[in-house]
Amino acid sequence: MLKVSIVTVSYNSAKTIENTIRSVLSQDYRNCEYIIVDGGSTDSTVDIIRQYEPMFEGRMRWISEKDDGLYDAMNKGIRMATGDVVGIINSDDFFCRSNAVSIVVGAFEDKSVRAVYADVRYVRPDNLNRTVRYYSSSKWKTSWFRFGFMPAHPTFYTYRENFDKYGYYRTDYRIGADFELMVRHLHTNKVPSRYIPLDLLNMRTGGISTSGLKAKWILCKEDARACRENGIWTCLPLIFCKFFIKVFEFVPGKNC
Repeated sequence: MLKVSIVTVSYNSAKTIENTIRSVLSQDYRNCEYIIVDGGSTDSTVDIIRQYEPMFEGRMRWISEKDDGLYDAMNKGIRMATGDVVGIINSDDFFCRSNAVSIVVGAFEDKSVRAVYADVRYVRPDNLNRTVRYYSSSKWKTSWFRFGFMPAHPTFYTYRENFDKYGYYRTDYRIGADFELMVRHLHTNKVPSRYIPLDLLNMRTGGISTSGLKAKWILCKEDARACRENGIWTCLPLIFCKFFIKVFEFVPGKNC
């Protein structure tokens, strides 16, 4: 039976991490370990982690210490993983289905599949039942990287060994290392992937990559850099096009 490792990174996330933990705990797939990498939080995050740890009956492991940023913390969690397959669910995100991990595992029953991805819903932080944007990965293909588009990263699961083969998250990127990793794995190294036509995860709006014009500018530059470093021709005007296309995502999506 395939073992799945789920990694969460947290920084003073007491207001949101409980939802994340409960959504992982609710999963009906039992051969699943949960790893939390906390960046030395000074709020009640660690107390919440300790509260829920016994409920996982040995399937949770966690650390709380300083790191060199989000992507360094992700890499720590992946290196701690003992599962066959690894995915990331950050402390602002939560599964919207109790069978989300089972669905992911089902896609890996085809042994030719080495990575999977699906759809996500963006919800209001003050009303988690209110969808404000629906991100579908259904029409994505590798040629879309040049426009700054990637499959929904929070739904990306791949074999643990692929990180050793093709590399981890680059820590010299500020907010675009998830894009660069997917370019490197799915385009440069042609990891065989499959799309799951469902929304598996909810994300609260207001993440770092969407937190303002400065963040968007940094992200666009890093997306262009990721393409350039992985042999994909693009330019900033092409990357900026994605913001016009994303306007059409701002409609209520289906509920889980």
